[in-house]
Amino acid sequence: MSFTMHGVGVSSGVAIGHAHLVSHALLEVAHYVVPDELLKAEVARFAHAIKTVRHDLDSIRSHLPANAPAEMGAFISTHLMILSDRALSESPKDIILSENCNAEWALKLQMDDLVAQFDEIEDTYLRERKFDVVQVVERVIKVLLGHPGQAALARQEQSIILVAHDLSPADAIQFKQHQFAAFITDVGGATSHTAILARSLNIPSIVALHHARDLIQNGELIIVDGHQGVVIVAPDKDTLAEYRLHQEQWELEQQKLKRLKQTKAVTLDGTVIDLHANIEIPGDVTQLKAVGATGVGLYRTEFLFMNRSEWPAEDEQFEAYRKVAETMKGLPVTIRTLDIGADKQVDPDGTRTCANPALGLRAIRLCLAEPQLFHTQLRAILRASHYGKVKILIPMLCNQAELRQTLHLIDRAKQSLRDDALPFDELVPVGGMIEIPAAALAAETFARRLDFLSIGTNDLIQYTLAIDRTDDTVAHLYQPLHPAVLQLIEMTIRAANKAGKPVSVCGEMAGDARLTRLLLGFGLRQFSMHPANILAVKRQVLQTSLPRLGIMVRKILGSTDAENIEPLLVKLNA
Repeated sequence: MSFTMHGVGVSSGVAIGHAHLVSHALLEVAHYVVPDELLKAEVARFAHAIKTVRHDLDSIRSHLPANAPAEMGAFISTHLMILSDRALSESPKDIILSENCNAEWALKLQMDDLVAQFDEIEDTYLRERKFDVVQVVERVIKVLLGHPGQAALARQEQSIILVAHDLSPADAIQFKQHQFAAFITDVGGATSHTAILARSLNIPSIVALHHARDLIQNGELIIVDGHQGVVIVAPDKDTLAEYRLHQEQWELEQQKLKRLKQTKAVTLDGTVIDLHANIEIPGDVTQLKAVGATGVGLYRTEFLFMNRSEWPAEDEQFEAYRKVAETMKGLPVTIRTLDIGADKQVDPDGTRTCANPALGLRAIRLCLAEPQLFHTQLRAILRASHYGKVKILIPMLCNQAELRQTLHLIDRAKQSLRDDALPFDELVPVGGMIEIPAAALAAETFARRLDFLSIGTNDLIQYTLAIDRTDDTVAHLYQPLHPAVLQLIEMTIRAANKAGKPVSVCGEMAGDARLTRLLLGFGLRQFSMHPANILAVKRQVLQTSLPRLGIMVRKILGSTDAENIEPLLVKLNA
């Protein structure tokens, strides 16, 4: 019987294939008492499992396929780092000894505690790193249970759709040798590693389906519509024919888009538009270049600070930033300073708690409260500026006092480098992210004092509408086309243009080709997005005449209802 499931589409496209169910070990971990005389052996069994998984991950990393996305190696390194953390490699031993319990149960207890800590993090990207912890634990438990490997694929010669509770980067690498058309998972989010891998592989993917692993049978024919976030199980003949047509059209569109890689993003009236990419790790630059991006519009530095007991040293940060700056060969690289909150994952002392991290000590607020942390990162970024066209981006600015303090600390970091005779760009541009409504309303003031502005639409929408976009119960209220949101974006762009300062949009709205003409009509000339979206946005730019946008854009800005804006947007894109 055919049925449909809905989740979160994280990589567009249509795939049709047979389901391959990927097993996972955390279905039910048994708990049993270990006698005192066997505790030493139980601890040794756990240590052996850790050693085995470490060897497996090292082997996978050293035998990455030549065509594997750059992200994969970094993700495997992250899993190795998690595995080496005492919280996973040593603490379960203490639990075994103190609770007289089996190794599997001790590891699960420790995992539950770590996941609970991650759940307290407001930042979506970092909160979803809990899935990396779960994936590492799962690999260890599989070894403890005696079945570390995955079942062989039954249809190697056919298109295969992986159906999993979750899918780790190591799993994805192991399956790379096979021809799989898509993957779907019960858990995950738009910024999970599963989603990032799907986009880097450019295959359809849907996450957060909740019960796909339980409801779909192995070998069953399924359709994955990554754009709509829909999975159709056992489709009827007519539905199958319809989606085969959609699939052919999508594949044809992808081939057409690839031809635009070397084409400059210029509107029909001759206006040049900058299309930059958002990256999280140095390896992302490979994908950025593959689509012809003209710079890095947002380098999220949080990756360096994840899953560790102490903050990264200056030299470690410098090497990561320098690598990106050098690889971009003179193209702009905008490095955002640390944008995470004061939770246990970035507070090595564990001395801070926050009842509401979204409105608490995070981003620039945390950096100003931890001047040594900020000083170290600023020195690393400034040193990297000697090796390329680096810009510094400050997140979550809210008032002029914060800006004054920030600029003072940047000057102090510069002076310390002069004292140490270390080279850097004396004129490195400093910009601010506009992601709080108060900052958007004060955009003219920020534009006068900063070298450039960058609009973070994800948080701006969330704060403007008081919506937690990760909360399923209110997710439907998350409206990028809400009149208040559009007015704040247009107001910020207008303020920057008036001051003669560059302004970009670096949130999800920048990568939505439906909104490209609207943002161009607002006066935006620089976009920054996930590399996978660049070619689609470029095509829209190439088909746009700026003088023709004015009337319809003014109608949209004058609208007071988001529902009325949708049909106007359709006309704008006609």
